[in-house]
Amino acid sequence: MFELSARAKDYIERTKAFIAKEIEPIEAEFWAEVHELNQGGDWTKWQWPAQLEQLKAKAKAAGVWNMFLPCPELGQGLSVQEYAHIAELSGRSLIAPTVFNCNAPDSGNMEVLWRYGSEPQKAEWLTPLLEGKIRSVFCMTEPAVASSDATNMQATAVVDGDEIVLNGRKWWSSGLGDPNAKIIIFMAHTPDETKDRHHQHSMVLVPVDTAGVKIQRMLPVFGDYDAPHGHGEVSFDNVRVPVANFIGGAGQGFEIAQGRLGPGRIHHCMRCIGAAEKSLELMIDRGMSRTAFGKEILKLGGNLERVAEARVAIDQARLLTLYAAYKMDTLGNMAALTEISAIKVVAPSVLEKVVDMAMQIHGGAGVSRDTPLTGFFAQARSLRLADGPDEVHKGMIAKLELAKRGYRSSRKK
Repeated sequence: MFELSARAKDYIERTKAFIAKEIEPIEAEFWAEVHELNQGGDWTKWQWPAQLEQLKAKAKAAGVWNMFLPCPELGQGLSVQEYAHIAELSGRSLIAPTVFNCNAPDSGNMEVLWRYGSEPQKAEWLTPLLEGKIRSVFCMTEPAVASSDATNMQATAVVDGDEIVLNGRKWWSSGLGDPNAKIIIFMAHTPDETKDRHHQHSMVLVPVDTAGVKIQRMLPVFGDYDAPHGHGEVSFDNVRVPVANFIGGAGQGFEIAQGRLGPGRIHHCMRCIGAAEKSLELMIDRGMSRTAFGKEILKLGGNLERVAEARVAIDQARLLTLYAAYKMDTLGNMAALTEISAIKVVAPSVLEKVVDMAMQIHGGAGVSRDTPLTGFFAQARSLRLADGPDEVHKGMIAKLELAKRGYRSSRKK
């Protein structure tokens, strides 16, 4: 079931070699420079080290670029399952996904434009995104409503003649602080009494510099602003863009969102697994290199059992995620709904537990910036909320299980 083609194996080996040669040796130095460049709290002055563009150029030259996109004309033509293995490798590093132009939210936004965008939209926005010349933002979550139910959305996208008028406030819009962020995909309510509630939302392309778009602030995660990427709060006050900026047309927002989030969840989960593998390696190396009470600290207490538990949990999460990817490739997203929700619950939770074990073995160093562990922990905890909280995904799994037995999980309203 999970057998890979020779071509996919080649990409995996090239990706592994690139990370080992070009990224791992400089990553600690790279992030130290990031923190030095972006001190002071003024997000308008954030910048990436010059080394990032050098790494991206090397990745392009090595052919490890845009590997997430299954379209051979634009990406590398790998299946979801094949790319999943590459996502795991890139998850071992906090910078590798960006170096390969396979980072969120750009990868999801590029997939939306590839699948649903018009030819002019592709020419204006998809091409520079694929080239890594610009970055993008996805605006869905709102501060004033429970965003776990996307139909609560209060932001609006209303047609007025040949323009769309946008109003609303969004937050946790990842990448909004990036100095290269140029385009926003804005999801909003487009009222239409003739349609059901899942056909009254739209996705709209909004250039960041459009009149009425105001970035209010950057939001810290556990006190860290994730500069120069950032997670922002942004308001839209009577923003006007052409009707041609609808992606796929008015009312298609939910359909597009499902197409975007399915592969994206595979990517997120496999990156979690890669981060968990890296955390386990760091845990073992640290635990076997430090002694206390006459023994390596990994051999004290129940630490060896924790290593075994971590190995079992990581392998279980990987197999479940690869199975979800296999079903998506062979049967489509709708046939893999249970598995997609299951991995979204399982993979971040596994990473959270494994990285917590690793932090404990590292002692004080585990909560510093001397290792990637704090970054991995923030990633894990955030992903238990992003793209739908655990509870929503568990609800979906339960609903599908009840349906198999002919029951509804709730009464129709």
